[in-house]
Amino acid sequence: MHRLIIDRLAHDLAVLSKAAKAAHEAAIHEENIPDNKYDTLSLEASYVAQGQANRAQELKHALQTYRHLILQPFGEGDSIRLTALVTLLDEEGTTKTFFIGPQEGGLKLQLDGEEILVITAASPLGGQLIGKSLGDEVELGGNSYEITDLS
Repeated sequence: MHRLIIDRLAHDLAVLSKAAKAAHEAAIHEENIPDNKYDTLSLEASYVAQGQANRAQELKHALQTYRHLILQPFGEGDSIRLTALVTLLDEEGTTKTFFIGPQEGGLKLQLDGEEILVITAASPLGGQLIGKSLGDEVELGGNSYEITDLS
C-alpha cells in the first residue's frame, strides 16, 4: 500500500508539474499579451499556473512525508493508529477499506482489485477509527460498520 501511494503521488506530481509549466508559458506568451483592459487571458493563465504550482508544492511535501513514513505493524489486539489498513463491514455484507495516512486524504487506489481510500486521522472517519480495535463499530454515512480487518 505504501509503495502504491508513493508511486501515485510521484505520477500526479509529474503530470501537475507539466501542466503548471504549460500554464506558465501560456501566461507569458506574447500572443496572450492583453490588447485592452478586458483581455484577461494572460491573467487567467497566470492564476491557473499559480494554483498548479501551489498544488505541486503540496504534492512534493506529501511525497516526501510518505517516503519517510515508517509503517507500523498491527497485531490482533492492537488499536488503530497511523499507517493502519482497516477494513469495515456493513450490515449488508459490503466492505470498505481505508489506509490511515498523514496526508492526501481522499486519494483512491486499487490493491488486488479492491478500492482503498486514503484518509487522515483528522478526517471524521479517521477520528472515529483511531484507538478502535478489531470488532469495534463505527458510524459512516448513517450506517454502522464493524472493523473486521486491521493490518
